[in-house]
Amino acid sequence: MESSHIRRVLIVANRTAATPTLLERVKQLARERPSAFTLLIPDAPKSARTDWTMEHAVPLLERAAGGRVDGLTGQQDAFDAIQGAVRDGNFDEILISTLPKRMSRWLRRDLVRRVEGLGLPVTAIESTDAQPPDPGAWAAATP
Repeated sequence: MESSHIRRVLIVANRTAATPTLLERVKQLARERPSAFTLLIPDAPKSARTDWTMEHAVPLLERAAGGRVDGLTGQQDAFDAIQGAVRDGNFDEILISTLPKRMSRWLRRDLVRRVEGLGLPVTAIESTDAQPPDPGAWAAATP
């Protein structure tokens, strides 16, 4: 299949980067049609925590996607990081995974609405899980 038929999805997440809610959505998108996924962890300076999140989230996302998932980090404001990724990439849509509204800085800062202004379809997913799950637990529960 030609690469022009592959949907390119930018996943924006930090503490929810490998939660069951996000993993199920990625799995659903991958089943719908051929897709390529990139995980962007914005608003996260290079640190051990960022490395840990990327290290644990990417393999789980790859399992859900049924293929490779690229990883990016952003040290600036979340919107600026997303804007830069969109400018430098060739994405068809954006998936923003956040904490619930009462806990999410991104939702309080109206990030989803601001990102919609970039001209790509945006889907927001609120996850109730604040930390990524144990990789073995999700893998065991996934056929």
